[in-house]
Amino acid sequence: MNNALCILTSLMLVIVIGVMPNVALAADTNTSSTVVTDKAPPTASAPSIVVNNSDVCKSAASAAIQTQILGFASGITITDENCERLKLARSMYGMGMKVAGVALLCQDARVFDAMWMAGTPCPYKGSIGDAAQAGWLANVDDAPSESKYVKKKVTIKTNEMMNEETSE
Repeated sequence: MNNALCILTSLMLVIVIGVMPNVALAADTNTSSTVVTDKAPPTASAPSIVVNNSDVCKSAASAAIQTQILGFASGITITDENCERLKLARSMYGMGMKVAGVALLCQDARVFDAMWMAGTPCPYKGSIGDAAQAGWLANVDDAPSESKYVKKKVTIKTNEMMNEETSE
């Protein structure tokens, strides 16, 4: 048994000594005849713009471009004005200032026109109802510039008045 252990040990020693020179002569670098492969190409990384609070009316955008010589990266935030208007109107309404909340929403021409078509014109300088409607018709330039109905209505009335004057 002692003899078998001696033979096994010497066989293992021969195998280890036979393999060692092959491991020691392996290549140390990662090169080919024309290209060095251990260099990473330069990169431009777009900055991450984080808006942590979900109650913020902002969006983020970033971009980057890289050439072999020069790289550029930039980022911006974009404000959503309609989101801000809704939050402000909700706050005003929550504080009991309902007319002020509606007036804030009426800065959007779509809301302004919808209110006008529903027969409930937007508040005009503190007045509501028929007084507000008269105020808007008297001061068309105060209406949102994209409004379709108020400016069209005033133009039609002005044309009707001009036709009446010429027929007399």
